[in-house]
Amino acid sequence: MNLIKIINDGCTINTSGTTGTPKAIYQSPEKIRYANQVAAECQGITSESKVLTVCTLDHAGGLFAQTLPAISVDAYVDIEQFNPYAWVLKVQNEYTHSHLTPNMARAIMATKTWKNGFDLNGITIMCGSDRVHSSIIKAFIDKGATFIANWGMSEVGPVAINKIFKPGDEVVHHESIMGNTTYCETKIVNNELYVRGNICVYDDWFATGDLVEYKDGTYWFIGRKDA
Repeated sequence: MNLIKIINDGCTINTSGTTGTPKAIYQSPEKIRYANQVAAECQGITSESKVLTVCTLDHAGGLFAQTLPAISVDAYVDIEQFNPYAWVLKVQNEYTHSHLTPNMARAIMATKTWKNGFDLNGITIMCGSDRVHSSIIKAFIDKGATFIANWGMSEVGPVAINKIFKPGDEVVHHESIMGNTTYCETKIVNNELYVRGNICVYDDWFATGDLVEYKDGTYWFIGRKDA
């Protein structure tokens, strides 16, 4: 996969199907450029960063959350098939960033290396693509990581709404947090989240199909409208 060509020419990616029937979504070069800027700034990805990509590149999270933003600022990127045992052996002391799904995070937490004093100090982990439970957040920041619970879709972002947790932060028990910082315009209509902006593939408001609650400055995921 020619990542520089994707940044320059755009590409079409398929939605995962977890939120409805899979469909092809065209990502224009302009949208990718804006999304890269947001993702790099949010996560502190610079030319000095080292990114370990283990999510597949045929979906938004694997391609757009860290990989293309890192390429766009000339950072080092390793792309590997996910294996929890290999991840814990490689990421420590070698990388500054990695993006995980919640299921990947749980698999990593179940490894022997994790349980035997594993240290993630200085590493930023972004987690999304499904509900991010508070137990995952707490487990990673307790290991020293900066942890970003993130919400996005193939149509927007994928870095669209998130919250950054640092070691020592209080983590309130919850089933799914979306975040307290937005990188696009948002509104809620009949409990459904609508988004628009430069990181969205559409010009007008996009109905996400996600039912949300906005409380105390934070977005919380309730469920899918079509579920």
